[in-house]
Amino acid sequence: MSVVRHGDRIDLAHVIRMPGKRPEIRLCESFRVEKNEADALFRLGQSRGLRRYRCAALLDENEYRLVQLEAPSVPPEERVQALRWRLKDVVDFSVDGAAIDVVDIPTEGGRQASVFAVVAPATVIGERMALFHEKKVPLEVIDIPEMAVRNVAVLFEEANRGLAFLALTQGDGLLTITYRGELYLSRRIEIASDALAQADDERRGQMLERLALELQRTLDNFDRQYGFISVSRLLVASEFDCAGTTAALGQNLYLPVQAADLGAVLEFAALPELRSAERQAQSLLAIGAALRIDA
Repeated sequence: MSVVRHGDRIDLAHVIRMPGKRPEIRLCESFRVEKNEADALFRLGQSRGLRRYRCAALLDENEYRLVQLEAPSVPPEERVQALRWRLKDVVDFSVDGAAIDVVDIPTEGGRQASVFAVVAPATVIGERMALFHEKKVPLEVIDIPEMAVRNVAVLFEEANRGLAFLALTQGDGLLTITYRGELYLSRRIEIASDALAQADDERRGQMLERLALELQRTLDNFDRQYGFISVSRLLVASEFDCAGTTAALGQNLYLPVQAADLGAVLEFAALPELRSAERQAQSLLAIGAALRIDA
């Protein structure tokens, strides 16, 4: 069960994986935070029986940094410490005692190996763990939005082809590129679904043109950096007018642009509200967090 704070609401998603079948979303609900997160978590723990689940939470984008670095040439058990020294000059908080995780970026040929380093202040992790513990909600995983989007994107991948996935929610837009189930690129883009919703037609058109230009530049740069990966298409999940946003981007990009329909890769027959593309986008991070497979 994922328990994801998103602005003034908490999203819950429960996903079941069965061998040989598509993952099934058993529950997907959103709740307004009336007083504070602690109160909401306590109430949800009681009303939704969260004690029965293995729960996953996501950090907010302001609570961590995701940094791409050259893979350190040290034994696996020494990688975190080696990266800690490098991160001192990269992040704007102390890395002494910070929580650090490492995600490999596979490569081919003689290319220099790279990694994603995820770093968060120890206080951020400690406070999140203490909150769940106090409310007696079993927290097993603290993840990040980039990996949640990755978990959804890989379900849409075509064999031996890369996939670009754009998530437009209330915060910044998030673009990922995955290949063979691995995350190769993650980029925050300063445009959000609520900004599109509030703009008039002319302003919205300008925003989408600028977004398309940013996407094209990123895709071109990715092609130069990872020439062995052919990106087949861009999927779009947007909380506002997903069809219109997808069509506008498709007119300005060289690769196919399609709306991400979770119904093509996930089962949710008991949740008819998820047939809406906008509701799918609203719940995307929670669904992605619940799709996590522990190594």
